[in-house]
Amino acid sequence: MPTIVLLCTLCFLTSISFGQKPDPIAHQDAVVVSGNVRFTILTPMLVRLEWNDFGNFENNASLVVINRKLPVPNYRKKKIDGWIVIETDSLNVKYREGTGKFSPENLLIEFRLNGKKERWFPGLSEAQNLGGTARTLDGCVGGLNWEGKQIDLGNGILSRDGWTLIDDSRSQLFDGSDWNWVIKRPDQNGQDWYFFGYGHHYKQALYDYTRIAGKIPLIPKFALGYWWSRYWVYSDQELKDLMSEFKSFNIPMDVLIIDMDWHETFGGLRDPHNPLIDETGHWVGWTGYTWNRTLFPDPKKFLEWTDRNALKTALNLHPASGIAPMEEQYDSFAKEFGFDTSGRHYIDFAMENRKWAKTYFNTILQPMERQGIDFWWLDWQQYQESKSIKGLSNTWWLNYTFYTDMQQRKVKRPLVFHRWGGLGNHRYPIGFSGDDRIDWRSLKYQTYFTATASNVGYGYWSHDIGGHASSMYDSDPELYVRWLQFGVFSPILRTHSAKISSIERRFWKYPNHFGIMKDLIDLRYSLAPYIYTANRQAFDTGISLCRPMYYDYPEQNESYEYRYQYMFGENILVAPIADSSSITTRLSSKTLWLPEGKWYEWHSGTLVSGGKTIIRNFAIDEIPLYVKAGSIIPLYPKIPNLQSPVSSLILAIVPGGGAMTEVYDDDGNTEFYKQGEYSKTKIVTTEQGPGELKISIFPAVGGYAGMPESKQFEIRLLRSFPPAKVIVNGKEFLYSTDTQEGKWSYYGKNLTTNISIPPTSIRKKIEVTVVYDKSMTEKEFLLDDKLVKFRRLSKVLAEMKIEVARQNWWAVLPNAALAADQIPVNIQYHPERIVPMLEEFEKQFPLMKNELLSHPDGRKDVVKRLINYLEL
Repeated sequence: MPTIVLLCTLCFLTSISFGQKPDPIAHQDAVVVSGNVRFTILTPMLVRLEWNDFGNFENNASLVVINRKLPVPNYRKKKIDGWIVIETDSLNVKYREGTGKFSPENLLIEFRLNGKKERWFPGLSEAQNLGGTARTLDGCVGGLNWEGKQIDLGNGILSRDGWTLIDDSRSQLFDGSDWNWVIKRPDQNGQDWYFFGYGHHYKQALYDYTRIAGKIPLIPKFALGYWWSRYWVYSDQELKDLMSEFKSFNIPMDVLIIDMDWHETFGGLRDPHNPLIDETGHWVGWTGYTWNRTLFPDPKKFLEWTDRNALKTALNLHPASGIAPMEEQYDSFAKEFGFDTSGRHYIDFAMENRKWAKTYFNTILQPMERQGIDFWWLDWQQYQESKSIKGLSNTWWLNYTFYTDMQQRKVKRPLVFHRWGGLGNHRYPIGFSGDDRIDWRSLKYQTYFTATASNVGYGYWSHDIGGHASSMYDSDPELYVRWLQFGVFSPILRTHSAKISSIERRFWKYPNHFGIMKDLIDLRYSLAPYIYTANRQAFDTGISLCRPMYYDYPEQNESYEYRYQYMFGENILVAPIADSSSITTRLSSKTLWLPEGKWYEWHSGTLVSGGKTIIRNFAIDEIPLYVKAGSIIPLYPKIPNLQSPVSSLILAIVPGGGAMTEVYDDDGNTEFYKQGEYSKTKIVTTEQGPGELKISIFPAVGGYAGMPESKQFEIRLLRSFPPAKVIVNGKEFLYSTDTQEGKWSYYGKNLTTNISIPPTSIRKKIEVTVVYDKSMTEKEFLLDDKLVKFRRLSKVLAEMKIEVARQNWWAVLPNAALAADQIPVNIQYHPERIVPMLEEFEKQFPLMKNELLSHPDGRKDVVKRLINYLEL
């Protein structure tokens, strides 16, 4: 324990800036004033420009920009012929002194884009902004909104033009109090601009944006798991039965969302075509805080049950009607707030009123949180602007108040679940994208929408996986599977739907696809350490988990054109399928662009050369997933949830050269990570020469409360031949046909070497050396495409057996095909014979199609369809 404390202290000292309160007042040495204008040089590529009539410049934080005290960059100031000129290493700012408000005539900024000098002046059109995000996808189909118009994603921080301007002139300010509160900007006629002149240095632009607008915080680790949500009139017992079914199928889960019927609606919604209207102008009962005890007889005991079963629980809120006189909390709220209850009138919603907000949290929400509610789903759908502060977005302010109320109490890592409110909302995750339509186009658009949101730092969108509103695809199993595949590779995995009986989200209700769906949930949990590490990188760098291709390849036109593929962290490229499969092949064709370099094709086990567009076919259980060659992907073994420390880690090592990664971890549910309480474990792979690979797992650096003192590692060498020798910390490991501690095994089905290392102190280094037979390494091409061929052949033969048995119960399939299907098993039993076995498989595979097609039993049309499934 003392060692951990010491290391935590060291981490704190090296990252103390993470815990500092943002300072809106810039260093005086970064400020240049000339009459009624002020320039603040924030970075070499970012400058604040202010003007007002009286030279009364604004030093308060705005809702968007909360920190201006950055290290002073190198710059030069001079005056030339009545112009004040400010030069940084990247920008040249010119202003004609004494000429007042910024205009094209008196302000010019020069910057460089790909080595060429570019000029900006006020009023210049920004034609190639790469977009930000939108408040909601309610009612949308694909990229079209309710009215059939293109969804407006606004402007983000990035642009192919090389520059972006944030006009902060009209945004409200914070007052600087202990609970920073909104105040009106005193000068409504001034100019307050932030000019970003980053060229195509997109990652640097986002990093600097989060330096002034606040970091992207880490969400609680449990939020990376599976969320169950459905708009349905669930009761206490129904939810317990439902959760029991999930458990019986061994499906992990972390979050239980309970939609609005948890509370009394007082009869207001009995007739949806003629709802009762309350005195605030909204539906009676749409807002509610009193448990419906017909459904939940004892809420406290129900929440004790969710806690015992490791279910983080959230309730749905629609706060617009304020506090109704029928609510149980009405009198306690009124007493603390000082409201006259004699008329039993509604207490109007007024979250912008500090006293109202404090009363709301103290008397209504916090008591329920103490009973076991972990966070709130804010489903605000009413008027968007505050009634008392012009221009203040209710969505924005609700996100802020809910998040910071939880943050101030320092009990746990804060979380709010609500829609996007505008710039600055990246500080208050998670986003709920709303009620989109169940449609292939909606799935496709979400892949673009999610990645593009990272252009404003909004990296935690949660979508209704499977879609929300009814359509002809209500319970289409193929669409649901493909949506789940995207959900696995999105920030939050939450299934949901409207209160419509034809929409089904329980996986076991799709018997032909249940296995695929279950495997997808397991895949999500296995990826948790990779995702969590990427989320920490988002906090450190401003680069979100899901990001467009142009972050890494800004000068490649394809990175802008292929908008429905994205990077998932640093190493994984995902291009989700968003089209139904071919009737004749049962495969979906996907065209995607791979950047330069080698990429490991996950479903086939093939190393693919990039720098080109490729076309591949994917079965329903296959995802267009490509990993950079040489990558090290940290994974978890099978776990029930993400709420306890995991003392095992799988390192999936992709072939293609040496690499280095760091696996991040912390306590998962507090903000102590901001004070340096976290650990990082470095892993390095080195090719020692032909046929030899060295893997070094370095001692963990740092520490946190509850950190395991030992860890069991399993190394998986993907697309590898069986090694001739495995040495771990000087000791040779022997071969075993099954996974055993202290031994290595080989799985012919996925052509992977598994090295199981016994639990070892996290403070000790582990060195692994893998030596291969050089004669095998010369035939690596034999490993390509085998995973997909093995998998699809097994499925075809299983269906062929059924088909031929319909015609002739004693019929058998060709021996060559049956033998080929057993090659993965034979490889596992006799790994030393892998090369001749793969050579034989490669020889027989093309011949099997004709043999199966010419089989005397079975309908030719069915057999032909099965054979088409083997097309790569």
